[in-house]
Amino acid sequence: MQVLLKPSATQWQSLKPHAKYSQEYSKNKERGGACCLFLFILKLKRWGHLMATLKLASWNINGIRAIHKKGFSQWLEEEQPDVLGLQEIKIMANQLTPEIIKPPGYHTFFCHAERKGYSGTAIYTKNLPISIQRGFGHERFDQEGRTIIADFGDFIFLNSYYPNGKMNEERLQYKLDFYDHFLVYVKGLVKQGKKLIICGDFNTAHKEIDLSHPKRNENVSGFLPQERAWMDRFVAGGFVDSFRQFNNSPEQYTWWHMVTNARSRNVGWRIDYFFHSENMQSMIKDATIKQEVMGSDHCPITLSLSI
Repeated sequence: MQVLLKPSATQWQSLKPHAKYSQEYSKNKERGGACCLFLFILKLKRWGHLMATLKLASWNINGIRAIHKKGFSQWLEEEQPDVLGLQEIKIMANQLTPEIIKPPGYHTFFCHAERKGYSGTAIYTKNLPISIQRGFGHERFDQEGRTIIADFGDFIFLNSYYPNGKMNEERLQYKLDFYDHFLVYVKGLVKQGKKLIICGDFNTAHKEIDLSHPKRNENVSGFLPQERAWMDRFVAGGFVDSFRQFNNSPEQYTWWHMVTNARSRNVGWRIDYFFHSENMQSMIKDATIKQEVMGSDHCPITLSLSI
């Protein structure tokens, strides 16, 4: 049983400098402080310190069983992200093995597509979230296992594998519809005062700097005007491209075509992103692309933030 104690005046003063990290501080002070103190205790338990620097990572692994044969466990042990979003896991629940489910030091959560060997997302986290949500409330999109969401209290972590529109016009429209419904959903969360970290394979290069041959690909899904226009609306809706805050250099790609051996020539696309809601701006500290990490046709990306 958790016992909540009313803090003394001295304890209140020690907690006050950290008040900006909890919206509940002002609400609960007049209630005697127990609830507020409890929130800080939860934060201390969740992240190990009232003020912590967290490393988040995102990676389209192109098959979780395949990546485990290519050094994924070693990479995870060395990189040590506090929270990791994986896309395109391509596995069903009954195919999960102990090695996949229980990597040392991590809790794991999976969102599977109904179709076998297709799509799917996962979250690996060192600390248990308050809640896990699979999908964002639209059966048409949720059946493909493309979105998994973890609420950590200080922020909500949304990990998505956005559809690819290259197959045909129907799939392109599906992608654009997914984009539109997702944007409505996340803007709704921000209106509720939530702080969001959104990561994943967006399957679109936003600007010309984000791919090797922009003119050649103007009529290819992934760089179509309507796809890029949605990315513009996404940014205008209050979401910041975290990486471009720190690095405006060209040739910063996250995906390369495997068949043409494009990676060895760094002929690629930046289609994997971290975005953060504008109300998290002061918490964002760094963002990187790990082009040296092999194992998939995508490479991992990272985001560092303080809470």
